[in-house]
Amino acid sequence: MENHAINIPIPTREKMFNMSPLLRPTLGNIITWIILSVGLVITIIRFTQGIGSVANLDDNAPWGMWIGFDLLCGVCLAAGGYFTTVACYVMGMKHFHSAARPAVLTAFLGYLFVVVALLYDLGHPLRLPFMFFFPGTTSVLFEVGLCVATYLTVLFTEFSVAPAEWLSRRFPIALKWRFFVNKINILLTIFGVTLSTLHQSSLGSLYLICPGKLHPLWYSPFLPMFFFVSSMVAGSSMVIFEGFFAHKGVHQYMDAQHLRESDCVILSFAKAASFILMAYFMLKFIDMLVQANIPYLFTGYGLWWMVEMFGFVLLPALLYAKGSRDGNVRLCQYASMNAVAGIVLNRFNISMIAFNYQLPAAERYFPSIWEICISVFVVTLIVTSYRFIVYHMPILYEHPDFKDAH
Repeated sequence: MENHAINIPIPTREKMFNMSPLLRPTLGNIITWIILSVGLVITIIRFTQGIGSVANLDDNAPWGMWIGFDLLCGVCLAAGGYFTTVACYVMGMKHFHSAARPAVLTAFLGYLFVVVALLYDLGHPLRLPFMFFFPGTTSVLFEVGLCVATYLTVLFTEFSVAPAEWLSRRFPIALKWRFFVNKINILLTIFGVTLSTLHQSSLGSLYLICPGKLHPLWYSPFLPMFFFVSSMVAGSSMVIFEGFFAHKGVHQYMDAQHLRESDCVILSFAKAASFILMAYFMLKFIDMLVQANIPYLFTGYGLWWMVEMFGFVLLPALLYAKGSRDGNVRLCQYASMNAVAGIVLNRFNISMIAFNYQLPAAERYFPSIWEICISVFVVTLIVTSYRFIVYHMPILYEHPDFKDAH
């Protein structure tokens, strides 16, 4: 390994891999190994014994935690990719430059493992590509699948610059690919935000067909708009959220520019998130009034709706506003955790908690312990993949061979 600037261990031609941080027997690594081992066993059971051997899904709830968490939350929380690249490359905010690659990496891994998680939920996972050969062009689900597949390709192309720089010393031909991707970067960004606008909103459209199953406080003809607006909240919040944990875990892989720009990125994204959250709060509140849902506020579900709206929408909006105004980075980071938790809660409410609300408690869906384990397994795979990439590729620093080139 070569050391540059602030002693970042950069791979060389002779030593391309740096696996010691992943293999060192620390507490975090041991927990990771245990989760991955248990998850692998459950995966084998799922794909050999069938979906019924690990899931509590039935005809009342054909979509459970793997859709509510792995898909709905995964796609939404991966919105940091389009949010950051548009700000940096399209709107010309170059001071967000250091946040672009981590955001694209997080988005790429998020979408990649959404597809992986979807394989668990499909009764016939090998038929996943069938939508390309037998397209249901009038189906919202087809539009979601097509956009996710296309956007995953766009994210892979945007992300591929980093592995090209990593491999360039041993395989110089990778430089040609890097040059090509940098030339079409603006086009990829515009294409990516267009696709994100489509499928982020279409995920909400999936629930428009069930007004009798989804509680009126969460059901709305404007669900597609709510999903898209909340994805912008998730995008800005995940950049701050991911940055907070990156500073805790892989601080030694950040160069001086990344460290210098990090506070500016946090405060700027916090300001944007506060405005978007306030707009989202007002839209949801007005929709509740227009739909004449005030009587439902005096029920148990009404109390839960107010917890979501005031505790996980209005509160992080106010925390973001105060943090960005006062320059309080730590407060903005806590607000991002609050906002991310609110996104997860909203998707859980729509897909599970407020879904089939009219059924008796005994007939309601609740995920099995194995479904929860698989979701934890997928999240652990994302974190492990992120760590491997950061340890080897120029994500949090500029490669010395390409200074000021990305």
